[in-house]
Amino acid sequence: MSADKYRIVITGIGLVAPGASNKEDFRTQVLAGRSGIQEIDLRYFGKAAAGLCSFEETRYRKKKENKKGTRAGCIGVYCAHEALLDAGLEEGFYRQDRTGVYVGLTEHGNVETENEIYHLKGYDYDVSYWTHHHNPRTVLNNPAGEITISLGITGPHYSIGAACAAGNASLIQGVQMLRLDEVDMALAGGISESTGSFGIFASFKAQGALAEAVSPEQACRPFDSKRNGIVVSEGGCIYVLERLDRALQRGARIYGELVGYGMNSDARDFVLPFDERQAQCMQLALAKAGLQPDQIDIVSTHATGTKQGDAEECRAIRSVFQNAPNTYVNNTKSIIGHAMGAAGVLELAANLPSFEDNLVHPTINLTELDPDCALTNLVVDRPVELPRIRTILNNSFGMLGINSTVVVQAWA
Repeated sequence: MSADKYRIVITGIGLVAPGASNKEDFRTQVLAGRSGIQEIDLRYFGKAAAGLCSFEETRYRKKKENKKGTRAGCIGVYCAHEALLDAGLEEGFYRQDRTGVYVGLTEHGNVETENEIYHLKGYDYDVSYWTHHHNPRTVLNNPAGEITISLGITGPHYSIGAACAAGNASLIQGVQMLRLDEVDMALAGGISESTGSFGIFASFKAQGALAEAVSPEQACRPFDSKRNGIVVSEGGCIYVLERLDRALQRGARIYGELVGYGMNSDARDFVLPFDERQAQCMQLALAKAGLQPDQIDIVSTHATGTKQGDAEECRAIRSVFQNAPNTYVNNTKSIIGHAMGAAGVLELAANLPSFEDNLVHPTINLTELDPDCALTNLVVDRPVELPRIRTILNNSFGMLGINSTVVVQAWA
């Protein structure tokens, strides 16, 4: 392969987020610091702050198909079609059997299982009323598979279970498969349908990690001294990834180049994060990118609004970027909540337009900074304009101690 065949670029973006159903509206939302969080009322659980998505669910497939499939599949199909449309790909430019679909998930199947058990209750738990759709709905590859069925893609598809690091992990998988010449184009991203599961809310509450606030818009408070937990959100984001030489060949618009990545494991605890391993993950990504910390313009943080989680990541960032006075830091979850498997890819999408407008979007709901979360150049309340933005380092960390970092560079 020529050198350009090893360079992987982003040429299409399709997304749904709490408050936006396309990348333009999403950028407007995050620059304005407008929260997408609202109050929901879940059966068995009650009221909670959450991030829900609104989009045209029947734009790319019929209502009957959505009913047969899953909420995650519905989000995935919409995002994949939007990404391909955004990429401007002509039909047949890439062979269907040389296209891969890689979808990051934190969990899958909880929503369908809870719904079926609730339905069965009305039939005195007679399992003869259990739906025959249950198995294909709950297998882990479901959202990726639904995308291939909708688009007629016959290349490889699978989901990547990497907790809340899964979105970044899917991008890494897409890069690797393209560099290995296993595929010629990749649809890679992440999806969350977590707001449909009362069990997820109940579990976070039992851990003392579910955010509560007087108003739902203020519930997600990363770095704030009064932060008290996670806001659960749904959402999705799918990217079109191509080799640079083919993207140039067809005159594609290039959003950025994936120049570095890192993944590692804490190997320490089921839930609690570890700053030392997170710092090592960032260093791995920087080394692969051939960049020094002071060459990063934006650090997009994972911070979820939990007490220990935010403090651990901030310690990691301080250790890596202590000699990087021109690196700026922000957080997208404060605006849209925690979209689990979609978190990393949505947060990257929130920041990618910085390469064009040179603006760093703000962190919101930060009224009293926790000293343990003090970071140089933390952007709060309103955007900061820089002379030029060329590099973004995007963090995503998850339960069981899985860490992922992706570095994206402006292409020119």
